[in-house]
Amino acid sequence: MSRSSPPPPAKKMAYFPKIDSTAHSSAGTFIYSLHCACLIVFIEFRRVLWTGEHSQLVIMTIPVGGEIGEEIHTVDQHLSFTEGTAKAIVGGEEKQINPGDLVIVPAGTKHNFLNVGKTPLVLYTVYAPAEHNAKTVHHTKEEGDELEDAGKDEPPSWAKH
Repeated sequence: MSRSSPPPPAKKMAYFPKIDSTAHSSAGTFIYSLHCACLIVFIEFRRVLWTGEHSQLVIMTIPVGGEIGEEIHTVDQHLSFTEGTAKAIVGGEEKQINPGDLVIVPAGTKHNFLNVGKTPLVLYTVYAPAEHNAKTVHHTKEEGDELEDAGKDEPPSWAKH
């Protein structure tokens, strides 16, 4: 089954007000305040928020004891951590990561992030260019791995690689 990609986004601003300060865990959900309206989103491992021709914004929630999984991308990745505590392993170097930290993983660098805290690990990541299908929502790491292995989570053809 082929998943068609939406067209490239319009050349206008994508606005996510207070996105890093309004994500709070509460009874298995995360609540995001966007444009003064509350939207309740169940915790998902990965959700693409925006995809452009040269980059992609994704939110990830890693459960306690979970991990992103060791991987190597052909694109650059910038990760901004908003909640929880992680152990980063990037290019063989280990570092503890806390809310407010930013990590950049250059293309071709082996990396993994493990949730070593007592709460879910929440982060935003920017891939440049896009790494995932523009409509991607993975409820679990296992679902994401399965779809990626099956070639069903490819970036849009119009994303610049």
